[in-house]
Amino acid sequence: MTRQSSRITPVVLTLLSYTIIGLLIVLPVALILHEALRQGLHTALETLKDPEARSAIRLTACVTAIVTVINTAGGIAAAWTLTKYDFRGARLLVSLIELPISVSPVIAGLVWLLLFGRQGWWGNWLGHHGLHIAFAVPGIILATLFVTFPYVARTLMSYMEQQGRAAEEAAFLLGAGFWKTLIHVTLPDAGWALLSGILLTTARAMGEFGAVSVISGHIPGVTETMPLHIETLYNGYQSVAAFAMAALLVLVAMTTVLIRMFLERSFRKQHP
Repeated sequence: MTRQSSRITPVVLTLLSYTIIGLLIVLPVALILHEALRQGLHTALETLKDPEARSAIRLTACVTAIVTVINTAGGIAAAWTLTKYDFRGARLLVSLIELPISVSPVIAGLVWLLLFGRQGWWGNWLGHHGLHIAFAVPGIILATLFVTFPYVARTLMSYMEQQGRAAEEAAFLLGAGFWKTLIHVTLPDAGWALLSGILLTTARAMGEFGAVSVISGHIPGVTETMPLHIETLYNGYQSVAAFAMAALLVLVAMTTVLIRMFLERSFRKQHP
């Protein structure tokens, strides 16, 4: 390869990368914002004040907060167990953690419906005891938990494997308990990985559609999250309202990504 061709190749690859990103990411976002503001900012904001729209926003925020907290705790426990201990079945556990990434969310929703629906295995028993999971908020939480579980665990596992076990073993020898070791030894060094996993979980939870659509029953004002409400509005030919809600979801997702980029840059400056 000549020097001239070696200089041209990075330029071509860079232009190709920007072109692909522009077509697949920037252009759709720009179109969403354009459609949302087609009748003006005031009209777009007014559509978000609709009672069903506010209910969808509140439900999405509530589910996202609950799911993020639970998956953060579960992800830390899973990552610690898999990286700090050797035991049989570790590879199987890793495969199970990664399962939600490879399984269609719609299938996950169907599984929960099979278990907790009215005609499901436990649906009648739960109904007799006044417990409703399918077509209710608990079902939405379960479905979202399933599809978002891998993010904190996998992000932390990669970093904890690099950490090794020396620091934790030294802390235990000095008399520190599990919680002190986790909080004061392990997590401070893995802070960026933990925050990255939390932000990825948050963004994924807010945008989940497939599993939630199946298990929620699509009840307006009750079990409709923001993605489901967007579909309802669009199917009802309320395009401005649909794109306004979509624009809000996009802006929140973009904010999450920007926060992640800022935190990553700060961490790299502190840990060159």
